[in-house]
Amino acid sequence: MLRITRRLASAALLSLASPALAHAQAPSSWPNQPIRLIVPFSAGVSDTIARLVSTEMSRSLGQPIVVENKAGAGGNIGSDACARSAPDGTTFCLGTISSHAINPAITPKMPYDVARDFAPITQLAAQPNAIAVGNDFPARTVPELIAVLKKKPGETPYGTSGVGTSVHLAASLFMQMTGTRIEHVPYRGSGQITTALLTGELPLAFDNLSSVLPFAREGKLRLLAVTSRERSPAAPEIPAVAEAVPGFESLSWHGFFAPAKVPPAIIARLHAEAVAALKSPTVAQRFQELGITPVGNTPEQFGAFVASESARWGEVARRAHIQLD
Repeated sequence: MLRITRRLASAALLSLASPALAHAQAPSSWPNQPIRLIVPFSAGVSDTIARLVSTEMSRSLGQPIVVENKAGAGGNIGSDACARSAPDGTTFCLGTISSHAINPAITPKMPYDVARDFAPITQLAAQPNAIAVGNDFPARTVPELIAVLKKKPGETPYGTSGVGTSVHLAASLFMQMTGTRIEHVPYRGSGQITTALLTGELPLAFDNLSSVLPFAREGKLRLLAVTSRERSPAAPEIPAVAEAVPGFESLSWHGFFAPAKVPPAIIARLHAEAVAALKSPTVAQRFQELGITPVGNTPEQFGAFVASESARWGEVARRAHIQLD
């Protein structure tokens, strides 16, 4: 594995127990009906990851995993539905940096408590964001970008997929670490951001790498950097922000959670099947195409990771005064 993978998780693609052991531990009657997987977002990268992995899991579990998209409130609606589900192993959900790390810090009245209401299963994946610009933008490197922004503080607008999203927090961290100031313009999604960059409506954007990389490779826009600590294996030609701003890192991540109090044996089985799915050729190839790094850590490791991410991004949000109404 490249060093970026080791940075994402201390035990990438590490299985807590072998599938055979997990089978032996799980209740003999489970699963005896279709399993529901709640994805708290509509179509996009999150939905793609959930469907890729769950399709592989359903084959070995012997039951269909039915994906239910419950979008809204930055992932809070679907996540809350998961937290309130019966802890019998018939429902689990996809969680992200937004729904399980950022939202609790910026939402005044959260409907759930991440530590209390969920049982971590495994982190599935991590993906860098990217700094994208239109082809006419004067800067071609991160140092040049910083110089442009410092020359005219607050005059350059930048787009993200919304207030409080991982890319919004990435831009906030960038400003905090570089002493720059740029004007936030929230859009409704990556599609709108890309259109705005292509038409010249928007000069600068922070977005998921997988959303903007195809357009960059077609020469329709430029990527100044990726936000992982090191260059992405999916696009090694693009520098990392950290090459110019030491210590900078911002990754979007996805993982599986179950409602709290789901029996440990079922958590172990779901974990083993998810890790096995990440190793399948189908999932591995698609992840590589999207610039996504598989993880597959243990429930304990994932829980500790979520806690550390919550603390880190909570501090960034507080310093940037980001708060949802």
